[in-house]
Amino acid sequence: MALLKIARMGHPVLLQSALPVEDIQAPEISTLISDMLETMKDVNGAGLAAPQVHVSRRLFVYHVPTQRTQEGEEPLAPRALINPTLTPLSDEIMVCAEGCLSLPGLRGSVPRFAHIRYEGWDRNGVHVSGEARGFHANVLQHEYDHLDGVLYPMRMKDFNTFGYADEIARFSES
Repeated sequence: MALLKIARMGHPVLLQSALPVEDIQAPEISTLISDMLETMKDVNGAGLAAPQVHVSRRLFVYHVPTQRTQEGEEPLAPRALINPTLTPLSDEIMVCAEGCLSLPGLRGSVPRFAHIRYEGWDRNGVHVSGEARGFHANVLQHEYDHLDGVLYPMRMKDFNTFGYADEIARFSES
């Protein structure tokens, strides 16, 4: 496995719509997923989309760590979702404090659907689907946005919540 270089805001790959993965079980897709999982773990991320590692394909990896679970939510082991679709299941919106590996050190409040359905394929080519709420719904929507060339600041409604994570933490504690 290899650690991959993460594209930062300003790189054109982050603003493009990614292409579908045509052969889910191709060896290069398996290698990419393994490398993305290793990279996500190395940088302590909750998710990582292929465009973030300079590969314009519709796939991402993610997990729900125990410390990020919300009431009634279970942690999820790292996994991949290939050629995903997301569908809101209600109009309810939650506001999520988000960061992004492509915008290191920054955080902001982003409105997201509170309850979604997801579908796609796992790394073995098995069709997967389910419903997500809480942090699980948040991370899926955040990573899915990367596949459409959308970075979280583009979704923000209140830029008073946008700033460097260490500054936000410092002043929210007082």
